[in-house]
Amino acid sequence: MMHYSNWLIGVKNRASLRNACKTPANTDWNNRGNAVDMQNNKSQPSEKTSELTVATHLWRKGYKIIKKIGEGTFSEVVKTQSLKDGKFYACKTMKQTINSLEQANNLREVQAMKRLSPHANIIQLHELIFDKDTGTVSLICELMDMNIYEFIQGRKSPLPEHTVKQYMYQLCKSLEHMHSCGIFHRDVKPENILIKQNVLKLGDFGSCRSVYSKPPHTEYISTRWYRAPECLLTDGYYSLKMDIWSAGCVFFEIMSLNPLFPGTNELDQVAKIHDVLGTPDQSLLQKFKQSRAMHFNFPPKKGTGISRLIPNCPAPTMSLLYQMLAYDPDERIAAETALRHTYFREIRLAEKKTDTLDRVSMAIDGIESSGTRTSLEHIWRPAKLGKQLRGRHTRQTPLMSHNMKHVAEPVIRQNVPHYPTELPKLNMVVPGPQISFPVSTVPAFAVIHRGTLPAITSKKCQTRLAKPRDESHRVAFKTYYMPPLDRKHGGY
Repeated sequence: MMHYSNWLIGVKNRASLRNACKTPANTDWNNRGNAVDMQNNKSQPSEKTSELTVATHLWRKGYKIIKKIGEGTFSEVVKTQSLKDGKFYACKTMKQTINSLEQANNLREVQAMKRLSPHANIIQLHELIFDKDTGTVSLICELMDMNIYEFIQGRKSPLPEHTVKQYMYQLCKSLEHMHSCGIFHRDVKPENILIKQNVLKLGDFGSCRSVYSKPPHTEYISTRWYRAPECLLTDGYYSLKMDIWSAGCVFFEIMSLNPLFPGTNELDQVAKIHDVLGTPDQSLLQKFKQSRAMHFNFPPKKGTGISRLIPNCPAPTMSLLYQMLAYDPDERIAAETALRHTYFREIRLAEKKTDTLDRVSMAIDGIESSGTRTSLEHIWRPAKLGKQLRGRHTRQTPLMSHNMKHVAEPVIRQNVPHYPTELPKLNMVVPGPQISFPVSTVPAFAVIHRGTLPAITSKKCQTRLAKPRDESHRVAFKTYYMPPLDRKHGGY
C-alpha cells in the first residue's frame, strides 16, 4: 500500500508539470469530488473574462443576460434571452482566449456537440458566438430546468421507482448514441446531467475524447467520485467503458440520494471502492499492472456489497447496477446492452406501442390527404400482381420492375399466346342455356330418365382441325360450336 501511495504522489507531480489536468468543470461550482486536487494544480487561465465584458459581448450579438447559473474553473454559465425572438437559452462562456473563429469551431466540445446533434438526450448547440476583439467564445445552448445534483439535493425521501427508471433509460440512450458516434464523455456526473420535467439530457462535452484515439490518455480525467478503477490504477489506459462506471455511480446516487464512492483523494477513492466491491483478483490486477511503472499491493478485502447500502432493492435493479459497476472494464456492460436489460422492459414495451400507434396515425393521415381511391390502389394492386405472377399469363403492369419484365418474357413466347390488351382467359363455368355439343373428353354413355327428358345418345367426336367427310358433318360441327364469352362490366 505504501508503494502505491508514493507512486500516486509522483504521478500527481508529473501531471502538474505537464498541465495535463486542464479538465473543464463547467457546471461543477459545488466542487464535489473535483477532477483535480486544487492544492496540487493551481493553474488558472491567463485572462479571466469579467462579467461586464461577457455582458457587452453578448449584447452586441443580440442576447441579454438574465442571471448567472454557475461558474467553473475554465468557464461560466448564465441564463440569457434572445433579443430577436425572446426565447431563453443557457450561455456557456469560455474564460480562455481564442485567437480565431476557426480555432473556436475546432474546439473539442464544439465538434462533439455538432456531431451528436440532434438527439433527444443530448444538449443541443444553438449558436456559437466569437468576439474577435476580446477573443471570447460563448456557446448558446438550450436551457434546462436544473441538473440531477440540484434535483436530489436536500431531498429526504427517495425518488419514485418509475422516475429513476426513466432517467437512467435516457442516460443510457445518450451514452449509447455518443459511443456509436465514436465519442466517449469522460466526465459523467450529476452536475453534467440536465433535466427539464421528464426529459434528461447529457451536457458538458469539454472532456470528451474519440474512442479511436490511442492510449495513454490524460490520467487525471473525470470527477474523482465517479472515476472508474482503470482510470485510477493505470497510466491513462482506459476506454469508453469508463462512462458506464460513472453512470452506475449516478444510478446509485439517484436511488439513495448519496454518493457511492466519496473519496477525499485518489488513495481514499480506491479504498472506498474496495470497501464495497472488495479487492479484485490477482489476475485482474495483473492486467492493470501491465500499464503501471510501480507495483501496488492491496490487502485482501471481501467488500460489503451494494445491496447492503440500498436494502429492499428489486433484483433487476441490482442486476443492472452490478453490471455497470463491474471492476473489470472488459466485463462491464455496454450502453447498448444496458438498454435491453430486464430493468427497462416496461419502457421498451411502452416505446414499441407508441411507435406502432404513430405509424398507424401516419398511415391514416396519408389516406386522408391522398384520397381513399388512391390509397386503395396501393392496397389491392400488390395482391393483384401476386396473382398474375403465380399464373401462366404474365401481363406487364406499372408495379413490375424492368428486371421482372425480362424474366417473364421468354415464358410468354414459349408456352402461351400474347394478349396485349386483355386479361388471360379463365376456365370458368358461366350459367346459361343448356346446349349439347361434342366434347372429346366425355365418354359415350346412355342415361334412362324416369321423366320426360330424352335419352342422351353418344356421337362421334371430331376435333375442329379435322376435315369432315361430308357437308352434313360440317354443318353439325358449326351448329354446336361454343360462341365466345362476352365481357360484362369489365369482367366475365
